Amino acid sequence: MDEVREKAKALCTRCRVCPVCNGLACKGEIPGMGGKDSGSTFIRNVEKLREVKINLDVIAENREVDPSSFLFETRVSCPVYLAPIAGITNNYGAPISDEEYTRRTLEGCQAAGTLAFTGDGVKPEMFTGPLEEIDRLGGWGIATMKPWQKPGIELRIDALRQKKVLALATDIDSAGLPLLRHSAIPVENKSVEQLKELKQMLNVPLIIKGIMTEAGALKALQAKADAIVVSNHGGRVQDEGLATIEVLESIVKTVDHRMTVLIDGGFRTGVDVFKALALGADGVLIGRPLGLAAIGGGKEGVTEAIKTIREELRQTMIMTGCHTIHEITRDKVTVCF
Repeated sequence: MDEVREKAKALCTRCRVCPVCNGLACKGEIPGMGGKDSGSTFIRNVEKLREVKINLDVIAENREVDPSSFLFETRVSCPVYLAPIAGITNNYGAPISDEEYTRRTLEGCQAAGTLAFTGDGVKPEMFTGPLEEIDRLGGWGIATMKPWQKPGIELRIDALRQKKVLALATDIDSAGLPLLRHSAIPVENKSVEQLKELKQMLNVPLIIKGIMTEAGALKALQAKADAIVVSNHGGRVQDEGLATIEVLESIVKTVDHRMTVLIDGGFRTGVDVFKALALGADGVLIGRPLGLAAIGGGKEGVTEAIKTIREELRQTMIMTGCHTIHEITRDKVTVCF
C-alpha cells in the first residue's frame, strides 16, 4: 500500500497525503480535504478515536474468526463501506474524473466483498452517472443524494426508480454548504415531514447521514428511515463540533435496535472499526484513505485497502476473543474520554 500512497501523493495537488490523516496539515482547506475553519472537528474525530482502548483477552475457543456482516439483507465481507465523495479534482486536486473515481470505488469494493456509497453534486449527472454504474453492477452500491429542494429531489428519484440500487442515502449535513446552498436548485434543511415524504417515494431503504444527537436520531426514526449514519461530514460543515465516536454510544442506546446505525469520521484502520462496533455501531464508512487508494491504485487499490482493514479487524477480534461481529461487545473496549 506504500506504493499506492506514493502514487496518490504524486497525483494530488490539494491533499498532502500525510502519513497520518488527522486534519492537522489541511485545517481550513476547503476546497480540499480539510476540516472547516480551524479544522477542530476533523481533528477531534481522529483524536477521540485514540482515546478508545482495546481490552486484550485471548482466553477463548480456538476457532474460525469471521468478520463478515450484513447491511440490510446484503452480506458483506466486513462492515466497512466506502463513504460518498464527489468532486475529486476539486477536493483532492487529482486529475481523475468523478466518473472514473466512481467506477474504481464501486468495482474495488465489489471485489473486496463490500459496498461503496456514491456521491452527488450541483449537476444532476453527478448523481445519475454513479447511479448508472451501480445499476451496471447489478445494484451493488448505495446512491447518495444531497438534501435538495423539491425539484432536485424529484429529478433524482425519477432516475433512481429506473435503476437497480441497494439503498438511497441522503447526507442532510450538506444543508449548509455555501456552494450547494446558492446553486440553481439549492439544498435546504429537511423537516421530519419532508424526510417522511422522501421515504414514501422510495422502493429501497433510506439512510439518513448526518446524525449527531439523540434528538436527531429520534427524528430519523419518526421519518421512518431504515438506517442512520452518525456523521459530521468529516468535520467539513461545522467547526467546534464533537467527534462522532463521542456521541455514538448515546445514539445507539436511543435507537435501541430500531434501525441500523452506521458511523464515519476519522476511521482509518480495522482497529478503529472494532472500536465503533464495540460501542454499538453496525458498520463504519471510511472516506479519505479509501479515496486515496482509488486515486493511487485504481480499483485494485481500493480492494487491497479494504482487505487490509478487514485483516486488521480480524486480528483485533482474535486478540479480544471474538469469533463473529456479534461478539464484539461493549466490554471489549475502555473509553478514556
